[in-house]
Amino acid sequence: MIDTSASRQAILSRIRGPHARTNPELAAEEYASVPRIYNRAGILSAEERLNMFEERLIEYDAHVHRATQSTLCQSIAAAISRRGAKRLAVPSGIPGDWIDSSMSVSSISVTVVADALSNIELDGFDGLISGCTVAIALTGTIVLQTAPGQGPRKLSLVPDYHLCIVFAEQVVETVSEAFDRLAPTARLPTTFISGPSATADIEMTRIKGVHGPRFLEVLIVD
Repeated sequence: MIDTSASRQAILSRIRGPHARTNPELAAEEYASVPRIYNRAGILSAEERLNMFEERLIEYDAHVHRATQSTLCQSIAAAISRRGAKRLAVPSGIPGDWIDSSMSVSSISVTVVADALSNIELDGFDGLISGCTVAIALTGTIVLQTAPGQGPRKLSLVPDYHLCIVFAEQVVETVSEAFDRLAPTARLPTTFISGPSATADIEMTRIKGVHGPRFLEVLIVD
């Protein structure tokens, strides 16, 4: 077996640059000086932004529905009924009326504040209901953090179905805007979701559910 460690280190040293080995502070200054010309703000109207977000989600094979503050509970109940879900994992911090109203309509047998459940326990649930931190219209991306109403990362990865509630004011147009919003909570574990979990092998056979839920349903609350 050929020892490639010396060659590997030589390549990594070149990547890091001439100053990275001798002067880390100068290397950091050079990195900071690289021009970064990003679109820091969107140009779409509020409705155009929501329409783009919805279109992107649908392209990614997510199910999308619109709701208002007054119809949110009924919309959650309708989504659960369509899915036929009976056991739903719910993170701590979810508004109680979301769940209470939905349970009375769709006869959910068990709803649990699921933050502390194991992966095996979560696998026994039909799905998850959560909120989000921010959403990106341009990429059709939902961003979850380990925060009230969203729970630890495993909640969005183990159950087969994810019903995510996204409010209009949480939707930004560009990725840069999203990162600006995430800056205050940047140290929290963060998950970026663009549609249901899917991957493809070398023959381009698409397989769903490999790295997360096979079914993503989004309620956009305007």
